[in-house]
Amino acid sequence: MQGRLDDIETLRRAMAALERQIAAVRRIAVNLSTATEIEDLVREALDTSLTLAQSEAGSILLYHPAKQKLVFEYVVGEKADELTGAELEPDQGLAGMVFQSGRAFVSEDVGTERAHSRELGEKVGYVTRNMVTVPLMSPEAEPLGVMQVLNKRDGQFDEHDVSLIEIIAAQIAVAIKAVRLHEEARLATVVRFIGNISHDVKNMISPPITAAQTLEMVANRCFEQFDECLSRHADAPDQTSEVAESLAKLRTLYPTVVEMILESCEVVQQRTAQIAAAVKGVTSQPHFEPTDVASIAQRVGTMLAPQAQRKGVTLTIEDARELSPAMVDGKQIYNAVYNLILNAIDACEEGDSVAFRCDGLPEGNILMMECRDTGPGIPDEVKSRLFTDEAVSTKPMGTGLGTRIVKDVVEAHDGTIELESEVGVGTTIRCRIPLRRSGDGPDAAS
Repeated sequence: MQGRLDDIETLRRAMAALERQIAAVRRIAVNLSTATEIEDLVREALDTSLTLAQSEAGSILLYHPAKQKLVFEYVVGEKADELTGAELEPDQGLAGMVFQSGRAFVSEDVGTERAHSRELGEKVGYVTRNMVTVPLMSPEAEPLGVMQVLNKRDGQFDEHDVSLIEIIAAQIAVAIKAVRLHEEARLATVVRFIGNISHDVKNMISPPITAAQTLEMVANRCFEQFDECLSRHADAPDQTSEVAESLAKLRTLYPTVVEMILESCEVVQQRTAQIAAAVKGVTSQPHFEPTDVASIAQRVGTMLAPQAQRKGVTLTIEDARELSPAMVDGKQIYNAVYNLILNAIDACEEGDSVAFRCDGLPEGNILMMECRDTGPGIPDEVKSRLFTDEAVSTKPMGTGLGTRIVKDVVEAHDGTIELESEVGVGTTIRCRIPLRRSGDGPDAAS
C-alpha cells in the first residue's frame, strides 16, 4: 500500500512540474507572439529554458548574412559579457553543424565530440561538459541560427529536456522572424518617405543653385564693364580709386560666396542620398583615385565653421604634415569627415572645442583621420552600439545615422575605427584606411 502511495506522490510531483513548465512555455509564447522589440523577451525565454532544464548557461547565435557569420546575440550565464558579440564561421563547431543540418544535437560529453570547437571556450575560460544544440528555423524553414543550452547541473539532458528546449527555440525563431518582417515593413516605409524627401530637396535647392550661377554670370559681366569704364578714365585716378578699392573687396568675396552656395547645395543632395542609403543598409562601391584628403578636411571645416561659431565651439582643422594623395573615394571621404566633425560640434556646448587632423602614419601605408572634442563624452550604453546598425543618438531628433555612414565609408575602404571617450572629458575617434591600394597604377582608380 505504501508503495502505491509513493508512486502516486511521485506522479503528482511530476505532473506539478510539468504544469509549471507548460505555464512557463505558454507565458513565453504569448510574450514573444505580441512583441515588436524582443531583446529582453528573448533573453528571458533563454533564461527560462535554463531554469526548466536545470542548466548553467545558454546562448542564441543568429546568422548575419552580411558578415556570413554566426554571432552570439544573447548569452546567459557566467561568461555572458565575454561571449556576447563573438563570431563563428557558419560551419564551425557544434553550432555550425546544427545550423547547417537543421537537426538538434545532444552531446553527453562535449570533450569527445570531434565537431566541437574548443578555441572560444578556452579563450573565455569556460568548460562545457554537456550541451543541447537546436536549430532556430523560421516558419518557412529558413535557418536563422541556433540555440544552445549547456551544463545540466545534475546528470545528463534527457528527451524531455530536449523537447522543451526545441519548443522554446521554435517560439523564439518565430518571434525573431516576425520582428524582422515588421522591421522590413517599417524600413520600406522610411525608405519611401526619404525618397520623397530626396525629390523635395532636389526641387528646393534648384532655385539657390540657379540664383548662384546667375549671380556669378551677372557679376562677372558687371566687373568686365567696370574694368572697361576704369580704363576709359585712367587719367582721373583720384575719382576712381575709392570706388575701385571698394569693388575689389566684392570682387574677392563673391566667388567664395557663390562657391559656398553651390557646394552647400551639393552637400545637401549627397547627405540626403547617404542617409537614404544608410537606412537601406546600402553603400555604393567606392571609386578610388588619388585624392587630397587634407584639402577635403579644409573644405569641410569652412562649411561647418559658421555652425560651430553659432554654438560657441572652437573648430580647428590642423594642417597635415606632408600628406601625400591618398587612393580613396573623395566624395565618400568628404561625407565621413563631414559627419565626424558635425557630430562632434553637435555634441559640444559653448566653450568646448573640436579639432580634426589627417596624417600619414609613420608605420607605413596608413591614412589616419582623427576627430577629437572636449564635449560631454559618450555613455557606455551608447558607446557599445556606436558604429553598428543599432547605433542611437543622444541628441533630440537624432538618428545615429551619421556614425553608421562613417562606419560604412571606412569599411568600404578596408579601414578600421577606434573610439576613445570618457564622460565629462571628451571623445576621440580615429579612422585608419590604406593610403594606397594593392596594384596602384594607371588603372588603380578604375
